[in-house]
Amino acid sequence: MSAEKFIESISKSYSISGPSIYLGAGIYEGTIHASAKVNLPLRMMNRHGLVTGATGSGKTRTLQLLAEQLSAAGVPVFMPDMKGDISGMAKEGAANDKINERANALGIHYTPSGYPVELYSLSGKAGAQMRATVTEFGPVLLSKILELNEVQRGVMMILFKYADDKELPIVDLNDLKKVLNYLSEGAGAAEIKNDYGKISPATASTILRKIVALEQQGVNHLFGEKSFEIEDLFEKVDGRGVISLLNVSDIQSQPAVFSTFMLALLAELYQNLPEAGDLDKPKLIFFLDEAHLLFKDAPKAFMDQIDQIIRLIRSKGVGVFFCTQLTQDVPATVLSQLGNRVHHVIRAFTPNDVKALKETIKTFPKSEYYDMEQQFTQLGTGQAFITVLNEKGIPTETVVTHLAPPASFMGPLSESEYKAQLESSDKYKKYKDAIDPRSAFEMLDEKMQSARKEEEVKRELQQQRTTTTTTRTRKEKSTLEEVMSSPVSKQIGRELVRGVFGMLFGTTRTRRR
Repeated sequence: MSAEKFIESISKSYSISGPSIYLGAGIYEGTIHASAKVNLPLRMMNRHGLVTGATGSGKTRTLQLLAEQLSAAGVPVFMPDMKGDISGMAKEGAANDKINERANALGIHYTPSGYPVELYSLSGKAGAQMRATVTEFGPVLLSKILELNEVQRGVMMILFKYADDKELPIVDLNDLKKVLNYLSEGAGAAEIKNDYGKISPATASTILRKIVALEQQGVNHLFGEKSFEIEDLFEKVDGRGVISLLNVSDIQSQPAVFSTFMLALLAELYQNLPEAGDLDKPKLIFFLDEAHLLFKDAPKAFMDQIDQIIRLIRSKGVGVFFCTQLTQDVPATVLSQLGNRVHHVIRAFTPNDVKALKETIKTFPKSEYYDMEQQFTQLGTGQAFITVLNEKGIPTETVVTHLAPPASFMGPLSESEYKAQLESSDKYKKYKDAIDPRSAFEMLDEKMQSARKEEEVKRELQQQRTTTTTTRTRKEKSTLEEVMSSPVSKQIGRELVRGVFGMLFGTTRTRRR
């Protein structure tokens, strides 16, 4: 195959009439061909995507490149900042020899630019506090965080069903513990026995211990009010989409928490957004970094929920891009729905790596230009195998791409810049202070206190009845004893006894005439 044939083929496959984002240029036989431009149609980005590759291969910068161009096109972006090292997107980058070399190879002019960025945090320390109520999380996602088994997940379902039926808002973990305690003992246990089933005290105790353990990890502030409003993810500044960065560097020791929170946020988008149909560009692109954490040890109910959200949320105008090291980190049911693929180098150092490589190649369209098994292991930093959906929804040619450099700063903001960013943020002020509304804890506490008062009144009435009965009995007994002890009663008694015994033994005397 000639270079001319390659350029013609790639240009035709990636030619787009509508708005698009520029990813880079194709590489053939080690040469970067600037005219073989690789573009991704904006209207196809809600068909979801996958960004994969080994550590240090450039995945984070690829996400940065995608986020920047989406923002410039007026599309808001949500993405996690796993290490706290991409906050620099808020300020323009600085040209250096490597960036200039990459730009020259692609035949583009490097123009540094900063982008509108909003900083969020699950702890409230590194950004505007993102919270969600326990009710918004739901039993499936909460069970995933608490690592509950099947029986315990069933109990969690009962708690939420009862709370829904009785209109008890479960806002925070204190509410959840209160509902659990109420339904596992005493009047609450009797109340739900017929309609919901019995909750074993042992199971309730196990769940309670897991909730307490979660609180001790310091993430209890994640649950509560003021709950995060998803409308804040759709903001624009001067026509550019806001890039919402969720800094999770301070809770990396709880990977299940932040990965599940992101899915809860995605579920909230799915439930609340109206149908949008086919749009020229998506309303929002949602990046899920470290996606393997989301699927690790996930129960079937959890996987079913992910599958449903990914299948249906595209019709709401939202695209989801998963980012992980291996294609195999994503379950097949989800992987089949990811139409846009950017795959960085695979390190085939072990038999398992070689197996993963062969399986990955099978997920890409065959290419007449590459020995894919060999090429995959020889990709340099900032290079990737790419295939996307064209405007008709057809997969494009698989092409090794030399990716464009990000225009913003590739690194974290300085401490002073980060602080200034927070101080100027309306969202930081909006979510800073927690609210303690009237919820399940107060409602059940009032119900239990009312029940105790009713019980006390019943006991008092019973005691009064018992006292009255005892007094009456004593009074009647005293009157009888008084009557029976009088002289008249004794005389009558003696006469009766004599009469009775006289009749029995025939000794009754007849009156003499």
